[in-house]
Amino acid sequence: MHKRELEYINKVISNRKFSGDGEFGKKCQAWIESNMECNKVLVTPSCTHALEMAAMLINIKEGDEVIMSSFTFPSTANAFVLRGARIRFVDIDPDTMNIDPAMISDAINDHTKAIVVVHYAGVACDMDKIMRIARERGIYVIEDAAQCILAQYNDRYLGTIGDIGCLSFHETKNVHCGEGGAIMINNPEFYERAEIIREKGTNRANFLKGYVDKYTWIDKGSSYVMNELSAAFLLAQLEEAGTIIKDRMAIWQYYFKKMSGVYEFRINIPPEYAKHNAHIFYGLCRDGNTRNELLNHLKAAGILAIFHYIPLHSAPAGKMFGVFNGQDKYTTDMSERIVRLPIYYGMKKEDIDFITDSIAKFYARKE
Repeated sequence: MHKRELEYINKVISNRKFSGDGEFGKKCQAWIESNMECNKVLVTPSCTHALEMAAMLINIKEGDEVIMSSFTFPSTANAFVLRGARIRFVDIDPDTMNIDPAMISDAINDHTKAIVVVHYAGVACDMDKIMRIARERGIYVIEDAAQCILAQYNDRYLGTIGDIGCLSFHETKNVHCGEGGAIMINNPEFYERAEIIREKGTNRANFLKGYVDKYTWIDKGSSYVMNELSAAFLLAQLEEAGTIIKDRMAIWQYYFKKMSGVYEFRINIPPEYAKHNAHIFYGLCRDGNTRNELLNHLKAAGILAIFHYIPLHSAPAGKMFGVFNGQDKYTTDMSERIVRLPIYYGMKKEDIDFITDSIAKFYARKE
């Protein structure tokens, strides 16, 4: 936490305005719009809610298909499955862990409604290629930018390139409010309806702006408004986002220096077009057995290193609601080899030295 979280929360309590779209919710939206160069932002209770809104905005219905990588969190798929879509999973680019644009075209058919891209670890997908494919075929692009606060693709902020972008402010993210999210509306056709869906399907937003003298139920919707206590905490975090990311980048670079070219622990170097935000520092072991041995070794040393997603297409729900298109050349293999090392704001070099020295000892014993 920084200095202003409690100050802002106490102001909410003093104002006695706890429900959403108050002073702090509006300030959070304005901050994201200004600092991430987006015309329309609405804060939500979570990134999952933002993704659900995206599915509703593009009118996902029974029989539609959505293309995405299988290497992601279930929320990415669930938001569209809930509206009746079938998921068509495609393979990842081994250099980024992101969706491989070369695999998308073969997955498109007459039922394809959208491409959902996940910018893993705040490292951008190749958005020029993806947007070109989508525009040629008349398909929407949704950016799952959950891990991407202030990360960029060729000087454009992630979440602002596709038709809709979704941010997460879960406590595991660089900037957080415990649970929270935001939907970034880049396609003007969705501006007004996004406010309606977010307000339980009513035109309450227009009522509060004075555009109508009463509000009523006019569309599908749900309760997708962030409360003021969460927004107050989030605003304090957003105001320190630059400082947080600068600190994390220094930590990431020190990890990189210590681990680059050492042992069999492969580190993916972000492509030139990607300016990441140091959300995750990960490496890839030679194989799954080595990964598991390394995780156990680090656990015994008191180090919480973890793997990441089990590919969705191999999960029970993934088999029910989706299909893998083409060859699974990298997704499963790399998911079985990935190791995420601890990284957090304020982390000390001594802690990184301890972790990297422990990894060195592990590989020294295997030689």
